[in-house]
Amino acid sequence: MANLNLNKVILGGRISNDLELKQTTSGISVITFSIAINRRGSKDEQQKADFIEIKAWRQTAEFVSRYFRKGSSICIVGELQTDSWTDQQGQKRYKTYVNASEAMFVDSKSDDGAGQNDYNAYGSAAPAPQFEDIKEDEDLPF
Repeated sequence: MANLNLNKVILGGRISNDLELKQTTSGISVITFSIAINRRGSKDEQQKADFIEIKAWRQTAEFVSRYFRKGSSICIVGELQTDSWTDQQGQKRYKTYVNASEAMFVDSKSDDGAGQNDYNAYGSAAPAPQFEDIKEDEDLPF
């Protein structure tokens, strides 16, 4: 059997901190933020959330910075990445985050009021899909 290497993450949640677009010394755009994702639980259980750190680069970073803010719903596609380093006390430290390759809107225009769904995941204009209502089961093609 072939060696399988698969690292793909799809997350949906709300941005939990203020966004700040930064530049590396070589001029590459980067943004780091976290998203809050509610855990499933019983009806009687108090709602809990996980906070997942996200890092986006280049056009994706610029897109997030331009069209999202703290509290915005967002869908992220990317891969898990772990950085390691040795701290000042000589302890090995690790940080795992999602390296985002795509960011997408979740809210509709009426939910957010900003007309955000007029743009695709890279910020360029995209026509909204047009759907027609199907009123009866016999109208279904299958």
